[in-house]
Amino acid sequence: MTLPSRKLAGPVQPTADGTRTSADQAPAKHRQTVLVSGLASDSHTWNLVFLQLLIEEQGYDVVNLGPCVPDELLVRECLERAPALLVISSVNGHGHQDGVRVIRKLRAERALATLPAVIGGKLGIAGSERTDHVAELVEAGFDSVFEDGAQEITAFRRFIGGIPQRALS
Repeated sequence: MTLPSRKLAGPVQPTADGTRTSADQAPAKHRQTVLVSGLASDSHTWNLVFLQLLIEEQGYDVVNLGPCVPDELLVRECLERAPALLVISSVNGHGHQDGVRVIRKLRAERALATLPAVIGGKLGIAGSERTDHVAELVEAGFDSVFEDGAQEITAFRRFIGGIPQRALS
């Protein structure tokens, strides 16, 4: 289940020179950065590499913090890098618990209060039988939640294709 809460622009389009850009994206030399991270309790890496490649295909630079990222490190990296988007992925089934905790820490920082942030993957151990964690994650501060599944990849692509572009100097 996907619950985006922000109105985003249209999808990324190819340009004459073969790069992919949305209508209001900065030139390629001023590409924005997306931060990709696992959660403190999740040691999986394949999902993070997959997301990095997917996001790079959409025309963004990616900083992949890897697995087992402590909350404090994630907050510090977001403060220092000021990414266009934070993407958190979980495979171990504890994404809901860890995600609520970390997004509250991020949103407690004034400079990160409006940072677009999403979480996705295997967010709980009950599978599709329990979906109330999606609403709780959005309520805690995530802009969108992408549960495990192929249809969610399409929704995620639409989401990142519509990230508002900031003016870069």
